[in-house]
Amino acid sequence: MRNSFSLATLVFITAVYIAPAAAQMKVRVNWSAIAAGQSGIWIANDEGIFKKHGLDVELLHIPSSSRIIQTMLAGEIAISYVDGRNAIQSNLTGSDVVIIAGVTNRFSFSLMARPQFKRVSDLKGKRIGVTRVGSSTHTAALYALNQAGLKPGDYDILPLAEVPNILVALMAGRIDAGPLSSPTTIRARKAGMVELAALAKDGPEYVSVAVGTTRAYIRANEEIVRRFTRAYAEAVHLFKTNKAIAIKALQKYTRVTDSEILEETHKEYRDYIESVPYASRKGVEAILAELAVSDAKARQAKPEDFLDMRFVAEMERDGFFKKLAAK
Repeated sequence: MRNSFSLATLVFITAVYIAPAAAQMKVRVNWSAIAAGQSGIWIANDEGIFKKHGLDVELLHIPSSSRIIQTMLAGEIAISYVDGRNAIQSNLTGSDVVIIAGVTNRFSFSLMARPQFKRVSDLKGKRIGVTRVGSSTHTAALYALNQAGLKPGDYDILPLAEVPNILVALMAGRIDAGPLSSPTTIRARKAGMVELAALAKDGPEYVSVAVGTTRAYIRANEEIVRRFTRAYAEAVHLFKTNKAIAIKALQKYTRVTDSEILEETHKEYRDYIESVPYASRKGVEAILAELAVSDAKARQAKPEDFLDMRFVAEMERDGFFKKLAAK
């Protein structure tokens, strides 16, 4: 009896302590910008939500979608925030990059400028700061400038690596304008910069920030992608419903300590980030319409060519979001 009991105890200990550790699936996940729209992955990592869903995440920070996509295609990262336009362009040129979740289906940027500028059209011949060519900031800047009648060649683009660097360059007079997202937008307003275009409010439905991977990765690791998407959605819910956790993450990753700026940023992004993270079909159509001007492949493409919303749809069918809302 004693030996039987010992064996049973050993089996119990193995099941409780060893099995969960073995169930953790390794994955490299990237966040791309010092902006509140990245909060879902930050919170999923810091609050143990990835681990809860059986993921052992190595969290990386590679800025700019253009670099991220290259790294993803090389197999060095699995899942990352991406710029919707850049992801679609990559796919049109033959890559298998695909969007698995929508983060912000409108631009979450404001085009901010030095005080002497009153309209976007005043920026002709001026210097525009972005993080990198091919990034979400670059896409937002091109949209705002194009809407004002300015074309490439009417201005100079200056890559500055990170969103806060755009504000630093603005204040130093190295550039004349640049797209900013909160909390940097709020800091810019406090510093006397002017908002020439509030794209989050006045811009179109447009897949600005999304979560992407490759179709090859999904085929080989479907369960990891499923667990990631569930963890991400749960973290977004926590961002929206638990201000203390949200502000803790914002302060850690943006390095902003001003409580007023952090609270205003949280308030803005509660509305901007999608709770049920579908990437907008209409938002993809807007990108394809832009690209179709110079790309015949874009004219023939359909939104479904760039989206894989099966994991979000599965959660919706299973009542996942209703259960979150009931907590």
